[in-house]
Amino acid sequence: MAKKAKKFQLDISALDLLIIALGSAIYSFGIVFFNIYNHLADGGVTGITLILRALFHLDPAYSTILVNIPLFAIGYRYLGKKDMLYTLYGTAMLAIFLWIWQRVPIEINIQHDLLLAAIGAGLFGGFGCGIVYRFGGTTGGVDIVARLFERFRGVQMGKTLLTIDVLVLLSSLIYLDVRQMAYTLIYVWIFSMIVNFTQQGAYAARGILIISNQSATISEAIMEQLNRGTTFLKAEGGYSRKDKKIVYCVVSPSELHTLKKLVESIDKEAFISVMEVNEAIGEGFTYKRPKKFKLL
Repeated sequence: MAKKAKKFQLDISALDLLIIALGSAIYSFGIVFFNIYNHLADGGVTGITLILRALFHLDPAYSTILVNIPLFAIGYRYLGKKDMLYTLYGTAMLAIFLWIWQRVPIEINIQHDLLLAAIGAGLFGGFGCGIVYRFGGTTGGVDIVARLFERFRGVQMGKTLLTIDVLVLLSSLIYLDVRQMAYTLIYVWIFSMIVNFTQQGAYAARGILIISNQSATISEAIMEQLNRGTTFLKAEGGYSRKDKKIVYCVVSPSELHTLKKLVESIDKEAFISVMEVNEAIGEGFTYKRPKKFKLL
């Protein structure tokens, strides 16, 4: 029993908890100083808490906990112990920082410019939530539903959140006018884009598949000229029925043009397929390559 408890404890990272708290603080800062102060709505459970605030003057710090209780029951059934712990922790941090920021005498003077408010809310909210998701947590609410969709359906959390947000925002017309709703939609769009970018990471790359009769030569040139590793994938031509070697490699977006020119110089009839890679981890991306690549 003691060994099992120790193993569970080892799975909990102090860094994760620190980053989740930081992300919750950033997200709640945006809610208080951009959404609430400028009468913008929000999606998900946060949007529901803002509706309750407008209609019944309930503090979002308290209603966040109350509205999340039934969603915690769903999360407890489908999420693992670690995920559930991180979700409870993230929700508690959000509620705490909502309470704190509403009582801190800070004023961001944007003269109630709704466009600036929408941009500020989207940047703070998206970045805050993005790093929370990136480190395995959520801030409760529909984040739980979004995480389940990501886990079981492969749908990005940002897309699921955007869909649910729209439904909640339509309900927010109870206390918003059309103009405020229009700027709120701008905020939601920025929020979802920043969430996806932050969650996926800054190490975006391009995956390249090259089909050519000069596969070996192309592979050698890529390794020599770009200093990028390559992999041969065994394939069979659908028409010719001949065995082929497909060259696969991953490069940064800035190297894509150089790679195309390099392949073209070797085999003008080569077929190149370019795929978007959301995140690349390893040599040449998250840490340096052993030597600087040579320019063509």
